[in-house]
Amino acid sequence: MTKQLHFSTIVDAPRHIVWNTMLDPETYRAWTAEFTEGSYYEGTWDQGHEIRFLGPGGSGGMLSVIAENRPHEFVSIKHLGVIKDGVVDTDSPEVRAWAPAFENYTLSDAGGSTKVDVELDSAPEWDDFMSEKWPKALAKLKDLAEARSGQAKRSHG
Repeated sequence: MTKQLHFSTIVDAPRHIVWNTMLDPETYRAWTAEFTEGSYYEGTWDQGHEIRFLGPGGSGGMLSVIAENRPHEFVSIKHLGVIKDGVVDTDSPEVRAWAPAFENYTLSDAGGSTKVDVELDSAPEWDDFMSEKWPKALAKLKDLAEARSGQAKRSHG
């Protein structure tokens, strides 16, 4: 049984900068390090495409598909299973108890800034971890995007 968790932050940067900071491989690694140092992804954010979210060394993580992608506005990740020791599991009772699970990101204008809303399906055993880590991850994303936005303003100013 899963429940939906919600997290949000306001970033002092335009939506396209927040979006690119969130999804670019290098900055993705930086803000998701709040969950697991060395996290990264393999694949593409294109709608309908498979993407693997992996931890250090690539032997463990999650197998997912991009359910929807509206650039600079909304992306929905449909988690289908886990990867353990390089083996994909989408059929075990443990996985079927929660899969599929969605992780959705909505970016909206907020008076010259960008509001980032995250909604995700979470199993109860992950609630404490998610509640502790998501605010830290969003704070890191905010710092990275605001720094990138400041650089863009300086280079065009």
